[in-house]
Amino acid sequence: MQILIADDEAVSRRILGQSLSNWGYSVVTVTDGRAACRLLQSENAPRLAILDWMMPEMDGIDVCRQLRATPTGSRPYLILLTAKSGKDHIVEGLECGADDYVTKPFDRAELHARIQQGRRILELQTTLMERVREVEESLAQVKYLQGLLPICCYCKKIRDDHNYWQQVDSYLSTHLKTTFSHGICPDCLKSAERELVRENAANSTGTVP
Repeated sequence: MQILIADDEAVSRRILGQSLSNWGYSVVTVTDGRAACRLLQSENAPRLAILDWMMPEMDGIDVCRQLRATPTGSRPYLILLTAKSGKDHIVEGLECGADDYVTKPFDRAELHARIQQGRRILELQTTLMERVREVEESLAQVKYLQGLLPICCYCKKIRDDHNYWQQVDSYLSTHLKTTFSHGICPDCLKSAERELVRENAANSTGTVP
């Protein structure tokens, strides 16, 4: 997993980067808020970012505001890094779009725990998006099947979009990912029994049914 560090202080960037690398994360760094904003809005952007509150060009708060105001395909998890530990400042940061915060000087164990929490939330979001996509695909298939389907009035095969004729069970299995267990209905059972009786009678008399 790649994590962005946005901090204009070289010492802070180095300490943060070393800690994240030791925990197995890939790290990319920038020194101002505008560069952080561009990177987080780019294709294949880092899913998690640690943003210093005070930075040139744009501060961490402005980065959070702009990212939350701009619709994107996947929302990054934003951790605000700040020396401002007052409740009012923490509330301001969270209201502006930060997901979490860490105060300077940061405690490595606390930072690690907050990053793990962010990673779990991102994984849950990814799982949820996959489930939503699966549901949408299923609904699209159901909507398709609700339309007019060409079906043979004799053999009951269905014609697909490529003008091929398929058995009903094969067609539905392909479009709805359904597995069929075959049985026999009462009417067909009676018909089969009558046919069996006729065959047995014909065999016993030596006549052709």
